[in-house]
Amino acid sequence: MTSQAKNNWSINDSIDLYGIKKWGQGNFSVSDTGDATITIPFPEGNVSVPLIDIVNGARGRDYALPLLLRVENFLDAQITLINETFRQAIKTADYHGSYTGVFPVKVNQQCAVIEEISRFGVKYGHGLEAGSKAELLLCLANLHTNGLLICNGYKDQDYIDLGLWATKLGYRCFFVIESPSELPLIIERSRLLKIKPLIGLRIKISAQVSGLWTETSGDRSSFGLSTAQLIAIIDQLRDQKMIDSLQLLHCHLGSQIPDINEIKVGVREASRFYADLADEGIPLKYLDLGGGLAVDYIGNQSDHSQSCNYNLSDYCEALVTTIKETLAPQGIEHPTIMTESGRFTVAHTSILLFDVLDVMRYEPISIPETLPQNLHPLVEKQYQLFRQIKETEFTNVYPLAIDTRDQIRELFRLGTISTRERALAENLFLGIAKKLISILDGQKDVPLSVLKLKQNFADIYYGNFSVFQSLPDTWAIGQVFPVMPIHRLDEYPERNASISDLTCDCDGKLDHFILSGGESSTLPLHPFKEQENYILGVFLMGAYQETLGDLHNLFGDTNVISVRINSDASFDVIKEQSGDTISEVLQMLEYNPSSFFNDFRDKIEGAVKNQKITINDRQKILNLFSERLNDQTYFNKAQEI
Repeated sequence: MTSQAKNNWSINDSIDLYGIKKWGQGNFSVSDTGDATITIPFPEGNVSVPLIDIVNGARGRDYALPLLLRVENFLDAQITLINETFRQAIKTADYHGSYTGVFPVKVNQQCAVIEEISRFGVKYGHGLEAGSKAELLLCLANLHTNGLLICNGYKDQDYIDLGLWATKLGYRCFFVIESPSELPLIIERSRLLKIKPLIGLRIKISAQVSGLWTETSGDRSSFGLSTAQLIAIIDQLRDQKMIDSLQLLHCHLGSQIPDINEIKVGVREASRFYADLADEGIPLKYLDLGGGLAVDYIGNQSDHSQSCNYNLSDYCEALVTTIKETLAPQGIEHPTIMTESGRFTVAHTSILLFDVLDVMRYEPISIPETLPQNLHPLVEKQYQLFRQIKETEFTNVYPLAIDTRDQIRELFRLGTISTRERALAENLFLGIAKKLISILDGQKDVPLSVLKLKQNFADIYYGNFSVFQSLPDTWAIGQVFPVMPIHRLDEYPERNASISDLTCDCDGKLDHFILSGGESSTLPLHPFKEQENYILGVFLMGAYQETLGDLHNLFGDTNVISVRINSDASFDVIKEQSGDTISEVLQMLEYNPSSFFNDFRDKIEGAVKNQKITINDRQKILNLFSERLNDQTYFNKAQEI
């Protein structure tokens, strides 16, 4: 890019570069001063709050970075959006049933998230889905009277008893049978407790969808009944005179389904099951189509595995019209449509914010104007390549420079070239690469090997976070989340970088980014200034990440705050949670911090006895050890000397 273009860089250029309008869905923008903002619509108009203001507010409350920020407004907005969009689709299609949303708590079990979904979802009758006893207890503690509860997963006697008592208390609690072995126990416990159960059947549909979670659909799906098992269970319920308990048919279309046509195929198959069972006189009322509604992480509305070629209106219309058309030939009454759109509900609500600690730059430290005497000829050759490089010959220079560098390294191994000569040669090689990268800006039709220069010589920015704790899906399945600076967006981001975390692991990195609706192995960032904070944000990471994280290198949970944006552009901190201390992390691994400290104290006392340290040294060491046990696990810039 020319210096004039760099000087004319604007916030609109940053908005385009990082694709904010494409993946942000209007929830994020950039202020006139170059700060990334949260944007919330109010009746009086949109309100934008800079993320840097929230970071400063958190720091004032003694919550340092890294910080997980949750925005409650986004939860309310997504619940409203999916319910109102289905309502409009139902009205447009003249569909005679209704819609009820369900949030699967496995997607984000955090207290602040579940409490807000339960509180705000009351107006829409939004329910919860549990897949274990622990999640069932969580749901019962949060659901309001007459709340809808879908019970999935394996069910033992305790699980079933809890669900039956929930029914007795007035909850609409459905046991979704996923295996034939579950039915006898449900029948036994319901008769013993004299509580009539509400039952759903989960079927396997043969339609298999694309994406990262394709194995959740199709014949080899881990959960759900085959057609033969479905009929057998229906016959058992008839024999037990419990067919009136069967009111719900459930299928899981898939997760993060990118293609709307695949959704239609799955819905059509599920609707055919529903129609035939209803035609047999089974009193079905609900068709639960599970998950599948995708989040467009990339923002290019395509059938890419991390995008989708449809919007919410398309999705709602597809479900409503496909069900109606499939049931029409048999004159079946339209069911209540359910979906379990967890990812859509919570993805936008959480943002990981972390500061950059240091940078490794792949560029020459220093190149002399003249070479020392008696250098090896190959080092002199590299110097000539550096000095003589021109735009007209850059495609030839890089292969020659690589070949020369490799020869020099081999001679170093053989003892022919010294360490100082090798250092000079590698500085020259980095100088050649930097010149070529500068020349490449604006060039067209250059070889692929040369185009990889920006990736091969990109900076590494070291971030104060753990991929394995906060963004485990980036490591486990290659999930891509939008990443960008939250300030300085009125400046030209002249550096290209990958991001490394604090862990001692080569997988602890971010090197797959979203730019202008596409993907890149490097992220444009601003020059790092050691005396200033430089803060990056990872967006759309509210689904699954918080409970999947592990303790790699014993990095624990970060600080967390939940905020609500007000119409006057202020914000309230609704909930706050300090990150794990070192002592707390050690307890998770079955250490007793008191015993831990005492064992160390015995060792220190032995060092005093052996006159390795003084008594004063002993106290300083023990005080330091004790204080650090109560520190959080991440880098503390305030401690830096």
